[in-house]
Parts: sequence; structure tokens; C-alpha cells
Amino acid sequence: MTRLIEPVRTGPVVARPGGTRSRIGWVFVLLTALAIVAYAAVPYFTASLQDLAASGTAGLAEAYADKPAFVQGALYVHIAGGATALALGALQFWRGLRNRAPRVHRWTGRVYLLAVAAGSVGGLAITPWSTAGYVGVFGFSALAVLWLITGWRAYRAIRRHDVRSHQAWMIRNYALTYSAVTLRIWLPLLLLAPLAFGQEPDFANAYAVVPFLAWLPNLVVAEWLIRRRGLPSYRLPV
Repeated sequence: MTRLIEPVRTGPVVARPGGTRSRIGWVFVLLTALAIVAYAAVPYFTASLQDLAASGTAGLAEAYADKPAFVQGALYVHIAGGATALALGALQFWRGLRNRAPRVHRWTGRVYLLAVAAGSVGGLAITPWSTAGYVGVFGFSALAVLWLITGWRAYRAIRRHDVRSHQAWMIRNYALTYSAVTLRIWLPLLLLAPLAFGQEPDFANAYAVVPFLAWLPNLVVAEWLIRRRGLPSYRLPV
């Protein structure tokens, strides 16, 4: 009599995307991304840098209002590219769009990657004038370079029809894009932290940490999501 033996599953358990928690997470990311676009990016296209600096309604305006024209131009390129990528990037993870309108998904993906390229180059150009000093120069420069590289890797992967690698690189890339949101979450938390020790909030100290804190944890979470979904994870060469 032949015995039926159940196959033994080996390897990590792969979570299937599309569950309730995934949908809630995606909606949260989309809404927070759109909120930051409306709050942090739109004002730059409704008033001059000088007016925004005088009113104190835009964080970077005061630092760049008196800079040369090419620096201000790079700032606007960075803001426009970043805002476009922040809004469109969340849509790229909408399964309904990928399944029902693949052509729309492809075209919005192309616009997204062009926006990433513009935002990263513009960001790299303005980092020497960062008010966070050397920490800002190195932190935001590293972010801009990684933002560009991960976008390029995502593009190269889909050109090779390697969908799984494309998805992994897009998760990493949007994690960097989403630093525009996490920066504005970390900053008030860092400002409030000294109050727990009876000290006064210090914006300069808080902002000095943000250039790295805004994106490094995002990449850690991105890599966790990639492995959880069974996508090709990144490993350092030995």
C-alpha cells in the first residue's frame, strides 16, 4: 500500500499582498503623500520665495530666498519632481491599476521615474546650501544619489522584463521618495523630545539629525517588505 507523504515546505513564508492590512497601509501612504504635496510643495508655486520667507509658511524658502538664480531654479526642479513622484508613486502600488489599466500603470511609471530623476538632480544641486551644515550635505546628497540609482535599477529591471526585481527596486525607490513625509513626522517628534527632560526645543539640533533619519529607517522597512513578499532582496557582496 502506497503511503501518501505531504510535501514539506521549506524557506520563508511569503505574505500575499492585497490583504486588509496592505490596503490600509497603502491608503495611509497615499493620503499622507498627498497631504505633504498640498502642504509642503504647492505653496512654492503660489508665491515667490521672498514672500514665503517673509510669511514663514514654507520651510526652505527662507534658506534659499537670497541664493543665486540657478540655485533657486534647482530648488523648484527638486520640489516639482519630488511632489510629482510622491503623488504618482503611491499609485504604482495599486493592484487595481496594474491589473485593469496596465498601459496607464506603465505611463504613470515613466512619468514617476522622470520626476525622480529631476527631483534627485535638483536635490543634489541644492545640498551645498543646506542649513543642516555638513550633516545635511552628506545626508541629503546620499539620499539624492540613492534615489536616482534605485530608480535606474527599477527601470533597467522592467526593460529586461524582470518584474519581480522591478517591484523590489520600486519599493526601495518609493521608500526614499516617502522621506518627504517621514522627514515631517520626525521633525516635530525631535522638537518635542527635549520637553520630556525639561529642556527647551531646539530646531537646529532636531534638523541636524533629519538628513539621515528621514530615509535610513525607510530603507530598512522597505527591505523587510521585500523579503516578506518573497521578492529579490538586496545582499551586500561578500
